[in-house]
Amino acid sequence: MKESKLAVLILGIALCMFLTVGCHNQGVAAGTSNAASGGQTTIDYPPDGKIVYGVVNGVSSQAAAMGSILSSVHQQCGEKPQVGQPFRVRNSSSVAVFFTAVNHNRGNATVAGMVIAAEVSPTHFEAALVTDDASRFSQTVNPMLQKLTSVWNPGQPAAAAPAASSTAPAPSSVALRRVTASDNSASMGVPAGWQMDPGSGRGSIIVRGPNGEQVGLDMIRNAVDPTNPFQVNLARQRMPVMKGTMVYPFRGDINKDFVNLFQAWRKAGGQGPAKIQVEKLEPMQAAQGNHCVHAIGHMDPDGKGMQAFNDVMCAIDPIQSFGGYTVMLDHSLLPAAVENKEFDLLKAIIASYQINNQVVNQQMAAQLKQKQQSDQQILAAGQQRVNEIHQIGQAATARMNATEAANDAQHAGYWAQQDTNAKNSAGFSNYLLDQSVVQNNNVGGTGAVGHATVWNSTANAMVQANPNKYEIVNTPNYWQGVDY
Repeated sequence: MKESKLAVLILGIALCMFLTVGCHNQGVAAGTSNAASGGQTTIDYPPDGKIVYGVVNGVSSQAAAMGSILSSVHQQCGEKPQVGQPFRVRNSSSVAVFFTAVNHNRGNATVAGMVIAAEVSPTHFEAALVTDDASRFSQTVNPMLQKLTSVWNPGQPAAAAPAASSTAPAPSSVALRRVTASDNSASMGVPAGWQMDPGSGRGSIIVRGPNGEQVGLDMIRNAVDPTNPFQVNLARQRMPVMKGTMVYPFRGDINKDFVNLFQAWRKAGGQGPAKIQVEKLEPMQAAQGNHCVHAIGHMDPDGKGMQAFNDVMCAIDPIQSFGGYTVMLDHSLLPAAVENKEFDLLKAIIASYQINNQVVNQQMAAQLKQKQQSDQQILAAGQQRVNEIHQIGQAATARMNATEAANDAQHAGYWAQQDTNAKNSAGFSNYLLDQSVVQNNNVGGTGAVGHATVWNSTANAMVQANPNKYEIVNTPNYWQGVDY
């Protein structure tokens, strides 16, 4: 049976397993030295990926064809690959399987891959292999499959492998070097020429590219609602707002207020208003008391022309007695000249973001201790004032207690927000990567519950096939250490 173009078919596969990959090194190629292998073609996918396809001789089933390829992987790695559950490629007769293997011939590194087998006729079988460094496979598998389908059509004469391009490598193959915030609280992989903003830290990170590209994750600003009675009273007394604090009324509808909140964010950072054209705006699921929106469009941030932006903004309900709230922003910009060709690169950069929870927790504890010491000093000063002027002291103490209670509540909300921010950042990354978190309610028939991140098409297929066992997990229900 002749197969049609596999691009749509392969990208719609239903993965019936939770695949975990890790470690670093090059992919493996199915060698033609295997006696069962026919004339197979190998394509390098820089920097370390491999694509192999062709006829498999001497086999009588798709399973045997897959086994022949996996046997070659075994020979090259020096260890039998760990294979998942085979599945049928959607809308085709092809079957496929994912695998991981420890490559003892390359420093005991882990590789990951996928084998596809097609039955052209009862006596004619073909197979293909895509494999890469396990740490990159989730990012390169789709581009490799697309390249595979451009040259492999089972049952048809083999197409010539594409010539090496003199242009820059595909974004998914660009090597990323890791940059780390000065306080070691967060890190991110960036290409050559990209730099980290020195203001990165406390779990937030900002990087900029040579063409004006920008990515900022887990950025946080404190905000106050100027219509809150407490803030109105402070304004009457001409009490200045702390530098870097946003000033904007909290109305509870961040969808309608996104543009104005973004402008308030810029103003708090000392920037002027930007020209903004929102092309897509959609609310995102969030924990109670949090309001999140995903916005896509174009903006001119510096008067040099419109750039594509892709943002997630969240705001936490304000403390009613004080009017303070917190705003979190994930923000990316791509200039028009690189908007299309660097979108996949942008996703890879965002996916590489890592937060050092140990450092962030230590910073939170230090801030809390500092605040407690400050509170004691304020209380001591207030008591001294009470002793000097009793009547004025009573009023000062009352106001001080109200202020401190509000500050305590705001800080409590701030710490709780850190975990929510991490979840939202993971949800935003999954959104860009077309992935979902799926819950398995009966792992291995034991009744245990597990989580895993898979492609959206895979998640939908799993839930549709067995809704009692699988369910898609909303961002607020992500598990720390597993999903983010």
